[in-house]
Amino acid sequence: MNREIVADAIGSADTPDWSARVYGQQRFAGAGKTNEGFLVPLERRLAQFVLPRLPLWLETYHLTLLTPVWSVLMVAFSYLAVRDVRWLWMVNLMIVFHYFTDHFDGKLGKFRNTGLCKWGFYMDHLFDYVFLSSILIGYALLVQGSLFGMLLVLCVFSAFMFYTFLMLAATGEFRVSFSRFGPTELRIALIVINALLIRYGARPLKAALPYVAFLGTVALGVLAFRAQQKLWQSDMQAKQAANTE
Repeated sequence: MNREIVADAIGSADTPDWSARVYGQQRFAGAGKTNEGFLVPLERRLAQFVLPRLPLWLETYHLTLLTPVWSVLMVAFSYLAVRDVRWLWMVNLMIVFHYFTDHFDGKLGKFRNTGLCKWGFYMDHLFDYVFLSSILIGYALLVQGSLFGMLLVLCVFSAFMFYTFLMLAATGEFRVSFSRFGPTELRIALIVINALLIRYGARPLKAALPYVAFLGTVALGVLAFRAQQKLWQSDMQAKQAANTE
């Protein structure tokens, strides 16, 4: 990328339109996210501070391609945690690393106008599934003998991703938070869970799996019910509008 163009983009970080460039409406619907998580206001301030200070050699695709690295390391540290649960602190560190690379990869691309909107959408969310799978594989290693429970949890959490992409296709809105609970809040919850596992051991996790799967299924059912109501009303309104023309 031309260094002058990058410098102009970095220099405009303090202008009012930097937020519109990063968070505003995008030409590709998948490139813009609707996130109503509790920590979003703080994250926007963090982005305004971080984006202009990232080195010029660091590109959006570098950050995206780091997710498989964190995922593999998470599985490796989880394997080590089977013998010494304190290795879960390293798992937590990988979650923190993933937060920074995943949170800033798309924003850096928009900030510098890299142009990798569709590539970024595809690779970022493909790797998000890889990251989710690595978390659950790590927990499966810790709670050996509960493979069925972990499969249930994987099915439920994968369904949330499936729901998100279906709603993107149906409405053109890419919503990544559910009732003020977004990706950042999920990562914090995982870090807290790992800290509790270090303190109390893995047995409580094994006992909690059926409840996690059940509560996730209930939440998904509520989301699906509300979504079909919204889409039904949208279809009927479109039909009425077409009949009045």
